[in-house]
Amino acid sequence: MINLKTIGGAPLSPLCFGTMQFGGTANAGMSRAMFDACRAAGVNHFDTAHVYTGGASETLLGQFIKDERDDIYVATKVAYTGGAGSRNINTTFADSQKRLQLDCIDLLYLHRFDADTPTSETFEALALLQQAGKIRHIGVSNYAAWQVVKAQGVAEAMGTRIDIIQPMYSLVKRQAEVELLPMAKSEGIGVAAYSPLGAGLLTGKDTWSGGGRLATDSRYAARYGQPWMHKTAQDFAALATQMQVAPATLAVAWAAHHPSVTCPIISARSVDQLRPSLAAAHVSLSGKDYAQISALSQTPAPATDRLEEA
Repeated sequence: MINLKTIGGAPLSPLCFGTMQFGGTANAGMSRAMFDACRAAGVNHFDTAHVYTGGASETLLGQFIKDERDDIYVATKVAYTGGAGSRNINTTFADSQKRLQLDCIDLLYLHRFDADTPTSETFEALALLQQAGKIRHIGVSNYAAWQVVKAQGVAEAMGTRIDIIQPMYSLVKRQAEVELLPMAKSEGIGVAAYSPLGAGLLTGKDTWSGGGRLATDSRYAARYGQPWMHKTAQDFAALATQMQVAPATLAVAWAAHHPSVTCPIISARSVDQLRPSLAAAHVSLSGKDYAQISALSQTPAPATDRLEEA
C-alpha cells in the first residue's frame, strides 16, 4: 500500500478530519476551534470538497493551514456536479486551488463515478494536473469496486494510478467489506472510510429529534432508516457503556480496526462533539472485542452466487 505523507515527510495521522461542516453548521470560529483541536491531537490529514458549504469549507481550511502548510496533507474532491469531463475538472479544481490558496493539492478525489464521460478523458485530465505539479495523489470516492479497477487500468495507461479510495463504512454500513476493502488490500490502494458514526446513529445520542443530519436531511434518514440499524445502534451503545468507552470513540475505533482501512474520516459540528472521535486514536481493540462489536450488525453476504458454500 502506498505510504502517503505530508510535504514535510511525516506519515499521515491514523485519523482524518472531514471539514464538511466548516462554514455551514460550524461558523468560522467553531471551525477554527475544531481545526486547532485536531492539530493538538496530532491530526495532519484534512478532507474537503469543492461542493462543501458552497466553497466555504475550502476557503476556511485554506486560511487555517497557511502557517503550517508543509505539515498538513490536504484532500479535496471534484466532479460531484457537472460531470467528470476535463473542462469541469479543470474549472472546479482551479476554484479549489484559489480557495485553499495552494499551488499543489496533496490529494484530489473524483467525488463520484460518472458513467456518461469516458474514463480516459477523466484520467487524462487528472494525469495532466499531476504532471504539471498541481496534485500529488489521485483518489476516487463513492466508487464500486469494479469502477475502481476499471479506472485504475485507465490511470495506469496514462502513467498514473489511484492511490486511495473513499467509501462509506461503519458498523451499520458494511457493504464495503464485500468487494471494496478486499480489492483495496489486494491492489495496494489506501482506504479513507467516511461516516464511521453512521451520521450520528452510533453516538448513543438521540440523533433523530435533534439538529443532526438524520433529523434534517431526508437522504440520511433513508440511508439509516432500517429497523435493524436502530437495534444495532441500541445494542452497540449498551456494549460501549459496558466497556466504559464512549460510543462515538468505539465506533471510530471499530472502523479503524479493519486491516484494509488506512484512516477513518471523522467530523463534527463543535469541539465537544469532536472529542470522542479524536479519542479513538488511542483505542486498540482486541480481536475478541472487535468480534463482539461486529456481531451486533448484519454481516453482508460475500461476493459469490454460491452462498450455500460460503
